[in-house]
Amino acid sequence: MMESRCKWVRLGDYIEMRHENNSSLKYGAELIEGINSNGEFQATKAITENINLKPYKVVRHGDIVYNPSRLNIGSLAYRIGEMCIVSHLYQVFYVKEEYTSILSAEFLTLYLRRSEFYRYVDYDNYGSQRAEYNLRKLGELRIPLPSLAEQQKVVNAWKALREIKEQNEEIAAPLMQVCQSYIQELKHKYESVEIGPYIEPCDERNKACICGESLLRGVTSEGKFDASKAKTEGLKFDNYKVVNKGDFAYNPSRINLGSIALCEMNKCIISPMYVVFKIKADASIGLLSEYLNLWFRRTEFQRSTLFFAAGSVRDTFDFNAMQNVRIPLPPLSVQQAIVNIYNCANEAKKIAAEADRMSREVCPALIQHVINNN
Repeated sequence: MMESRCKWVRLGDYIEMRHENNSSLKYGAELIEGINSNGEFQATKAITENINLKPYKVVRHGDIVYNPSRLNIGSLAYRIGEMCIVSHLYQVFYVKEEYTSILSAEFLTLYLRRSEFYRYVDYDNYGSQRAEYNLRKLGELRIPLPSLAEQQKVVNAWKALREIKEQNEEIAAPLMQVCQSYIQELKHKYESVEIGPYIEPCDERNKACICGESLLRGVTSEGKFDASKAKTEGLKFDNYKVVNKGDFAYNPSRINLGSIALCEMNKCIISPMYVVFKIKADASIGLLSEYLNLWFRRTEFQRSTLFFAAGSVRDTFDFNAMQNVRIPLPPLSVQQAIVNIYNCANEAKKIAAEADRMSREVCPALIQHVINNN
């Protein structure tokens, strides 16, 4: 394996602490921000009434800021745009002006936001009385210094992925609002009906154990089928329920938290304690499963399940209770239009989530590639 020719340097020689605070009280509480574990600035959630703002630190465009006690979980960000102020507990620094032509602050931020660095922080803090990674310790770190052009390639790739994420989030948000508005309007335009006549229970069991552990699923509070996290050693799956594509499954004890989903896979199995049902074949001409699923995702429905479950033997929302659920039933064309809007919004959200994932996974790989080939 060829040894990397990339230059490694002591970070402290290239950065400078920003010595600027709010001692003159020039800036008010409305400018206070913090940094979350996603590496993003956000308005503070702390109570700011009657606090002393004098020791708060000023953050300028191009600064890098981090929380020394939360650096190991990603609380570090690069400041773009207008200034803000942060708690005096934060560390604020910038790349020295004479080195900006060879070290990109954005590249440095991406390098420090890698999981490898977080683990190093944990290791370096091990045994410390206070697990705080101050700027002095950060300055001792040795970092790679590839050419500025190579650094910019990494930054550009990251920015492109973040732009895709942000653009799709901007698309998804108004579409979701339109979808929810339409659903709300339906309550006033169309008569509500009980869904009991449109649905039927499913009780197909995995008798021949055709479906194994690889198809074992649970339903999350986000309304998705997910690989089961339960311990399965020694379990037999012959009594587990089979869920086919187009079936609904829900946890009767957790449906109030959103644990109900429409199956999009060909087949899976779930615990026998779940309730499984589907829309009757002859009822599909009047009710779309995707439309019904949208109603199940509403917090209003989830709250109502607590009311209907109260007083039952186990305070659970069984199939009898499900049959009593009432929904407005517009024509199929209206149902499909709402589903289409939701699907567009959901697709945009998926693209945004994938771009976010790739920005976190691809960029560290690009950094390593640059280090190895520079």
